[in-house]
Amino acid sequence: MTTYTYTLTELPEIAHKILQSCTSKTLLFYGPMGVGKTTLIKELTYQLGSMDNVSSPTFSLVNEYASKAGPIYHFDFYRIRDEEEALDIGIEEYFDSGNWLFVEWPDKIPNFLPSDYQKILIERKDGINHLHLTAP
Repeated sequence: MTTYTYTLTELPEIAHKILQSCTSKTLLFYGPMGVGKTTLIKELTYQLGSMDNVSSPTFSLVNEYASKAGPIYHFDFYRIRDEEEALDIGIEEYFDSGNWLFVEWPDKIPNFLPSDYQKILIERKDGINHLHLTAP
């Protein structure tokens, strides 16, 4: 496990370190509401060469961003009531695409997570973010 401690001003440096150390293009984001998951995803997407407007796909479940690295898929499963709803959007095709996948609230779809991923847990204590990057 790799741990980073950062403030908002250090976010570009942390995103760069994450991308340099990733062994998978599937990143699962864990942490409480408001801890900065989407903010980090926005920076990661930017560093992958996308100029698209990144926002949480809370209601659409998935956003696609164009980038120099190919399509980036950003999922937010916070509002699903049943993990079968992920099948309705074709989750298996996205997960098999080989593209970058950023998944918020992956605990809502445990039976559909790919075997190759990296877990990012973000916690905030006293205004400082603590990020833990682990493989399965």
